Amino acid sequence: MMEMTLPPKTDGTRPPLFPKSRQITLIGANGSGKTRFMNELIKTFQNKAYILSAISAFYPEREESKLEGSIDMLYANAIKSSPYLKSGAVSELDKLGYMLFNDEFQSLLYNKTQRILGENTEPAPTKLDSLIAIWQQIFPNNQIIRQAGKWMFATSSGDDAISAIKLSQGEKAVLYYISAVLYAMPNAVIFIDSPTMFLHPSILNTVWNAIENLRPDCTFIYNTYDVAFVNSRTENVCIWVKSYNIQKNSWDYEILNGDSIGEDLFIDLVGTRKPVLFIEGDAVHSIDAKLYPLVFPDYTVRPLGSCNKVIESTRTFNDLKHMHHLDSRGIVDRDRRTENEVDYLRNKNIMVPDVAEIENMFLIEGVIKTMARRRGKDPDKIFNAVKTAITKMFRSHLESQALLHVRHKIKHDVEYRIDARFNSISELEQHLRSLEEKLRPRETFNRLRAEFRQMLNDNNYTGILRVFNHKPMLSESNVATLLDYRSKEQYIKGVLNVLKGNSKDAKQIRASIKHCFGLSLDDKPLKDTQPKTKN
Repeated sequence: MMEMTLPPKTDGTRPPLFPKSRQITLIGANGSGKTRFMNELIKTFQNKAYILSAISAFYPEREESKLEGSIDMLYANAIKSSPYLKSGAVSELDKLGYMLFNDEFQSLLYNKTQRILGENTEPAPTKLDSLIAIWQQIFPNNQIIRQAGKWMFATSSGDDAISAIKLSQGEKAVLYYISAVLYAMPNAVIFIDSPTMFLHPSILNTVWNAIENLRPDCTFIYNTYDVAFVNSRTENVCIWVKSYNIQKNSWDYEILNGDSIGEDLFIDLVGTRKPVLFIEGDAVHSIDAKLYPLVFPDYTVRPLGSCNKVIESTRTFNDLKHMHHLDSRGIVDRDRRTENEVDYLRNKNIMVPDVAEIENMFLIEGVIKTMARRRGKDPDKIFNAVKTAITKMFRSHLESQALLHVRHKIKHDVEYRIDARFNSISELEQHLRSLEEKLRPRETFNRLRAEFRQMLNDNNYTGILRVFNHKPMLSESNVATLLDYRSKEQYIKGVLNVLKGNSKDAKQIRASIKHCFGLSLDDKPLKDTQPKTKN
């Protein structure tokens, strides 16, 4: 991740310190100065800047780039050094195609020479190999065919193979972006203008997730007006460019951290036609912000920090529905909320999962078994081992967990009961003295302890995940080690990487997580069949 100096601000203040991130998005209305802002950033990186734009990549009518390391300069240098490379390419896409096959030819010659010299080393994958692998990941029914020094494409239509020029604009864009990123210099800062242009929404996230994974050494800076795309970048820092002052060559801009929803940001949000989903956590570090956009891809997901902000913003957004006609929901952790609290929130369009906290999502039976199959393990054996570990943990923490639930309930009830009107301090004192008898904490503790013991007797794993708040649980469950991950963080990343696609495994994990919100895979409500605690 590169250090970044931001352009000057119109109010004369120093540009804000910029948090390091591999994903940076520039967003703003048309005419706000986003492109000028991006060009200003490009100047700061000089020989590390690598600029991509599918808008002009397919056409010869453009000014060639003189930036060192650009596609045009790479092609010009390759012609000088290779007697086999054609010199007739004019568009960036054509140049990339010629360079890919030139590199392929050079690799074949090198491998043949090595064999003649008695070296039997395995040939290293070429850039063309990498392109073909990602292409078929995005278009499973299509193929790239090496044919007489050029590429041909067999599509799902079943027709004869076609040349690149006959591909759709979306297919050309995918071909261009993958090929171009393969040629970016090490640790490049890759600037992408209008990354959603030509790409169908159904493949948009798959394309950019695959490309970012292809070059983990690079930083990606996207210039876009698409709020949904901004929210799809799970490790993103967003710069909201509001306006440009041409006389001062300065900008009014803001680094969005996802912790508020002001009036201007509200207007920006309703520019999307997707419903909005407000969640807890911050946009960069929280698991919520990484998981929920992948589980609910049909929503514009906005992290807001605290649960109170989620509740208030969901209410405000829905109160203004007559202005934007979008449905809005929120998600808050269950924590130790009582069933009455959960029911109240759900009636306010706030979704509350049937697991105690976000980490418990990764311990759901369907998630563990799907990941076990992917890792070549016995799903039942792995799940039973995790279940045994968590049940043992819950048994050892049963009384302390019951006490924590009682504390939460008492705190909530006390706040509710002392909110009444009192005519004198004596009345308030008398009321406080009577609270213990009214609240009956020991009775509640005994009831919860009995319910928790019953969960153990019934081997009720789902119930345990619903009530067990224990931060070390994911680590101590040993699920990561059982699945051959180095850490719980690597296991979480593995689940997220599956969810970035739309494979059968991704759908199974997505369905398992949605089920704990009482939703089917297509977001329709399920009938509640799970027993609940009454706390």
